[in-house]
Amino acid sequence: MVPSPFALLLVLGAAATALAEPLRFVDCGSIDGSIQEVNVSPCPTQPCLLHKGTSYSINVTFASKIESQGSKARVYGEMLHVDIPFPIPEPDGCKSGIQCPIQKGHSYSYLNKLPVKSEYPSIKLIVKWELVDDQDQMLFCWKIPVQITS
Repeated sequence: MVPSPFALLLVLGAAATALAEPLRFVDCGSIDGSIQEVNVSPCPTQPCLLHKGTSYSINVTFASKIESQGSKARVYGEMLHVDIPFPIPEPDGCKSGIQCPIQKGHSYSYLNKLPVKSEYPSIKLIVKWELVDDQDQMLFCWKIPVQITS
């Protein structure tokens, strides 16, 4: 018996959900918002193993404590307490799942991609992800340990 396309979608959906378990993260200075959940997919265990040449889905659920016309993401690789900028395809939070303007007391799901380039070295580091409001204050900031691997 050949499984139906619908059954395959259910299985794949369940597998994707299983890979997107909420992560343990460190809040590194969320002032104007509060993080409810951070998901990196696929990342079934921590530290996340990030394979070179792969792009990872980021989903952060947070509540805003302020109003803001816009938001901008900044991502860093932290090594020996030094932040090295890590480029992402779309830094504009309003183009990343957040309906702008941001309203006080509302919850939002921020969605983005973390591409791991093949030229990155194979190392352990901390990913630090910030989202700032239009006053350059932190809507959220979180850190997770990762290991870049081939």
